[in-house]
Amino acid sequence: MRLSRTVRILAAFVAALVLSSCGDSFDKTFPVRTYNMGERIQLGHIVYIVFETQWLTHMGDGADARIPESRFFLVRMSATNGAGEDLRVPNFTLLGDSGATFPELSNGDGVPQWIGYLRSVKPADAAQGNALFDAPAGHYKLKVTDETGEKTALIDIPLSFGAETPDIPTPGMERK
Repeated sequence: MRLSRTVRILAAFVAALVLSSCGDSFDKTFPVRTYNMGERIQLGHIVYIVFETQWLTHMGDGADARIPESRFFLVRMSATNGAGEDLRVPNFTLLGDSGATFPELSNGDGVPQWIGYLRSVKPADAAQGNALFDAPAGHYKLKVTDETGEKTALIDIPLSFGAETPDIPTPGMERK
């Protein structure tokens, strides 16, 4: 009788150990990596690339001008669908160094090449254009996710107010 009780306790312990080890493989979280602008980022079936950014104090002119609370921040990017079915590309969020977050704006009035807010993308196609934010000028990370929202990546976006133009000599002119 004593051996039978010991065997049952041991069997219960082994079963609990096996079940808990199975659960660990499902509970592992996807590591959140930080990428640089221009890098190819694959999350699930979506491939993201951020090309450039632009800060604007307003969009449009005169009475039709659109004025932000802080500044308009445009992020030119693409999100390509690598699945065999239509996918919805989730919305984006800016994360500031201070911990502040800024959601993507849903109104694209006046935005050149607006990427849209509700994005359904067909297989092997891409949503491309500018995502719009209203945020104070600063250094940010853009948070992007896979189609299920389970995998996340951050894209480092340095503070830049314009394209840097390298000093290129004019043909026929010598540099001194």
